[in-house]
Amino acid sequence: MKMYAFNKFLAYLLYAIVLGLIFKPDQVQGQIKVMTFNIRLDHAGDGEHNWQFRKSEASELINQKQVDIVGTQEVLKNQLDDLLTGCSSYASVGVGRFDGKEAGEYSAILYRRERFEVLESGNFWLSERPDVAGSKGWDAACERVVSWAKFKDLKSGKQFVFLNTHFDHIGVEARKKSALLLLAKAKMIAGELPVILTGDFNGTPDSEPVKLIINSGWLADAGKLARLSTGPQWSFHDFGRLAVEQRPLIDFIFVTDHFEVMSYENIFAQIGNTFHSDHNPILVELQFN
Repeated sequence: MKMYAFNKFLAYLLYAIVLGLIFKPDQVQGQIKVMTFNIRLDHAGDGEHNWQFRKSEASELINQKQVDIVGTQEVLKNQLDDLLTGCSSYASVGVGRFDGKEAGEYSAILYRRERFEVLESGNFWLSERPDVAGSKGWDAACERVVSWAKFKDLKSGKQFVFLNTHFDHIGVEARKKSALLLLAKAKMIAGELPVILTGDFNGTPDSEPVKLIINSGWLADAGKLARLSTGPQWSFHDFGRLAVEQRPLIDFIFVTDHFEVMSYENIFAQIGNTFHSDHNPILVELQFN
């Protein structure tokens, strides 16, 4: 009987191993890998950190991590083209913030074409005139845009809304008002649907705009909910030039309670003489409840 029990145990173990090989974690129904990634605009003054020295690695990271949806920030049109060339299985949603077309930085959303269908999409500006392309709000130094899409997950059949943005780096009032406007608009767009919000919020977890989002009782910081967390506690490092103790966490992924956060990865990696960006890409794996 002992030998029979042992053989039965081995059979179950082999079965579990085979299932693990066939059904890889990223293939589990209802799981979505989401990244927020401020890629740093293509700026000639960046020298060895210029986009031309990082673009292949940025695309490779997205592909290698098998990210399903990426909320990007500071993306110029040529950089968006580079990302879509390097990530050939992805499409994008979003517009340039200057004119609502191709001028200026995008807060583009990249998504896997075979995984998602875009049911609706749009953009609004973080200003007193959110429907006016290129409008600048309150005390902001720059035009700021939110790009969003209502997706259908072709694997699970679930629908959800994804929003991505970049708050102003100067305007204190603008960041506060942007958080309030973003919450109101997101609720109007999503209704009862699950929501994922990504972005560079130019504020730490204890800053007013970030606290407004978290204290809304509607969106939660995925990093605080994750079963497993890896990486540093900061996200902006200025291409490694900022002292470690001065590096802030300003890049976030927020989710509604329709999701369980399986993992959170804050990615800091040096690539030759540079990095993926002056910000860390942040990756979470979500599971629909």
